[in-house]
Amino acid sequence: MRQSQANRAKTNRAASRLAVAAFLIAAGGLAAPAAHAEDRAFKLSGAYTGDIAGTVSGGLAKRRRVLDDLQVFGDLDLDKAVGWKGASAHFELLNNSGGMPNEDAGTLQGVDNIEVTRHRARLFEAWVEQGFGDKGSIRAGLYDLNSEFYANDSAGMLLAPAFGIGSELAATGPNGPSIFPSTSLAVRLRWTPDAHVYAQAAALNANAGVLGDPGGIKTSLDNGLLLIAEAGWQGRGKVAFGAWRYTDKQDDIRFLAPSGDPAPATAHGAYVLLERRLTGEADVRRTTAFARLGVSDGDTTAFRGGWQAGMLVEHVFESRPDSAFSIGVNQAFLSGKYRDNAIDAGLRLRRAESAIEVTYADKIGPVTIQPDIQYLMDPGAESGVGHALVAILRIGVEF
Repeated sequence: MRQSQANRAKTNRAASRLAVAAFLIAAGGLAAPAAHAEDRAFKLSGAYTGDIAGTVSGGLAKRRRVLDDLQVFGDLDLDKAVGWKGASAHFELLNNSGGMPNEDAGTLQGVDNIEVTRHRARLFEAWVEQGFGDKGSIRAGLYDLNSEFYANDSAGMLLAPAFGIGSELAATGPNGPSIFPSTSLAVRLRWTPDAHVYAQAAALNANAGVLGDPGGIKTSLDNGLLLIAEAGWQGRGKVAFGAWRYTDKQDDIRFLAPSGDPAPATAHGAYVLLERRLTGEADVRRTTAFARLGVSDGDTTAFRGGWQAGMLVEHVFESRPDSAFSIGVNQAFLSGKYRDNAIDAGLRLRRAESAIEVTYADKIGPVTIQPDIQYLMDPGAESGVGHALVAILRIGVEF
């Protein structure tokens, strides 16, 4: 009982700190002078997000967790600053802290997209971009792959990490691919022959690491490159196809080489993105649906593939212009090798892990309030773990 009271006290103290931090940042944002005027070469902005998350039923444990994410952005127009035509620079700093709600939910894909395993400040992005009129651009530096690849804007409100980038890609690489919370050095090319068609490709260091991570920025290519390409059409909707591949072989999760080490295997995959506006340009209840499907080799990670689908409704209520509602469903399919490894350990896993998420957001002054509910079926694909219900309250402010 004393331990339970202590845990509640810790949670309440953390929640109080979260609220105070949100208030201070909001106040700072409201009091900021006109330093962000559009005619300035350098613009500084930021965002603070705090979550209170807990497994309400099922899962592995029932606890409340508090976690947060602070982002600081800097954007420099190099044309205005030094006369470098068509060029710009960007950086983003991250600081993440708090608990890990997925320890209680027990999923393979996670439940909160700001959860991290290592709490520290990081230099997340730092790149320079050169534009070529309105036909294309090249970007180089520390680069978030998911900012432009494997992304649906209409899925961005959902909190489950699977709606950010497919788990079959997110789980690859020696330290994860170049996505939150650690990016890698990269070069990205983008070509836009007209307002609707685009093609893009990137080469990224396969070993992610930034300032704030052990060893800092990874400059060697000891683990090779991650190559990715995507092409698509955008208009009232979006249709896009992408493919990715690592240049160096990865460790097979099951088979062994004659030496006894993991056998080398080629990590590769592909995905398709679909998005469609279901309503016209009316101000109220603008509705967009999305669907995504990804597959991978299934030899180097736990995931053979997965899909996500959902809907975003913006300006839900006429009197609340910032109100928004979103619902999403996702399912990740486990690779046969991962399930065979589990059988060897005396555990039988289901073929997939599935989840449903429902969320609503609105603004009260400068602060966004977003309650979120996720129902997780067979977390970890284990039939012995009860279906889990996870509740999250997100509080955010931009400044």
